[in-house]
Amino acid sequence: MKKIISLLVCSYFLIGCSATHQAKVRERINSGKKENVKQKASDYEELKATSDVRVTSDAIADYIEQYKNVAMESMATYGIPASIKLAQAILESGSGKGTLARSANNHFGIKCQTLWSGEVVYHNDDAPNECFRKYDSAIESFHDHSLFLTSRAHYKSLFELDKNDYRAWAFGLKKAGYATDPNYPNKLISLIERYELYKYDAMVLGKDYSQKGTTYTYQKQSIPNMYEVKTGDTLYRISQMYQISVEEIQRLNKLSGTTISVGQILKLK
Repeated sequence: MKKIISLLVCSYFLIGCSATHQAKVRERINSGKKENVKQKASDYEELKATSDVRVTSDAIADYIEQYKNVAMESMATYGIPASIKLAQAILESGSGKGTLARSANNHFGIKCQTLWSGEVVYHNDDAPNECFRKYDSAIESFHDHSLFLTSRAHYKSLFELDKNDYRAWAFGLKKAGYATDPNYPNKLISLIERYELYKYDAMVLGKDYSQKGTTYTYQKQSIPNMYEVKTGDTLYRISQMYQISVEEIQRLNKLSGTTISVGQILKLK
């Protein structure tokens, strides 16, 4: 009888120990999950154009991987830099997460206009309930974007620009009236530089993007306490000039995204 009681006590003790151990393991796992969530919390991009969405950098990277070949093929055929096409698509569609992209496969925010005879959807943009083109697929939207730029006279000047000069194309699109947002060029440039989209232009042009030219190379400068944002600046460009991380600039200035404005004063120390 005593042996039976002893066995029961030991079994109870072992079960209790096992349960305690499992509970601690679960606690560590859950703690790790929470820590990962905290680490990811700052890893977001605020994409504000036709659709305003907040997406992770990983989602943007996945989007680039999905459509980079389409953008490069389009560049080879129509002469629109792949970097520009990808940056516009990321921004306008919210990396495929925006309302127009989900409901109409419209990844470039292209409105109906008089020449469009296909299906349409209505969406609030510069004005309430505006007419936008609807496509059967995202690929069709990418193709129509190429036709849209190549078939209109006011975009003709873009095709006189160097295909390797994404900055000139970004400002050229704004000047030609593609977007009303005054910060549109800088948003495109920021995406191109942050995600190194210029390398797809280099691939199409047969250039070695690993040997970055003067467009992308910066000499280290002494870090000032404050910096005034100039035309064409992006967080990435400023970070490269002073060799500090984009995340550090965001932290010092309590920025949730990468959008900055001309004349804005940024802390760098």
